[in-house]
Amino acid sequence: MKKNFFTMYTKQQKDLLNVNLTTLQKLNKIKKILEIVKKKKKKVLIFGNGGSAAIASHFTIDLLKNAKIRCVNLNEASIITCLANDFGYDNWVKKAIEYHSDKGDVVIIISSSGESKNMIKACKYASKKKLSLITLTGFKKDNSVSKYGAVNIWVNSKTYNHVENTHQFQLLAVVDSLIKK
Repeated sequence: MKKNFFTMYTKQQKDLLNVNLTTLQKLNKIKKILEIVKKKKKKVLIFGNGGSAAIASHFTIDLLKNAKIRCVNLNEASIITCLANDFGYDNWVKKAIEYHSDKGDVVIIISSSGESKNMIKACKYASKKKLSLITLTGFKKDNSVSKYGAVNIWVNSKTYNHVENTHQFQLLAVVDSLIKK
């Protein structure tokens, strides 16, 4: 009997959500970085393309409202089209970081493939400016974006929705870990 698509799909997602010790340590490191951001009254800037942009938006809302940590995502059509028009799509995230970041801020880049040119350029810029950088990627383990993050969480999958669902779960777990119960 051939396995049902949904049975296999669900098992793959479940396996990705069963985190190993390394990933747990990285999630705890992200938590500590965000606690420092809050203590120093700095902010988080978070970016993604497509589904990862939606994850960035959700994380921003929960980090602001629930963990009381300033967080902005600039995945707004007018900002993207303005910066992309003036500086090229590959540079819009870099320019957004340039305009909105301050010393001590944290940048989070979410990129399923880890190969989006706008995200790679943003990582290079954040590194050059010595901003703390957290990256969440998937697909190839040694992808371009993952090479820049002080903390990189890599999801071992080439399926966009598995990678994105795992990134969302992990980021929201960090938010929940920050909430004082």
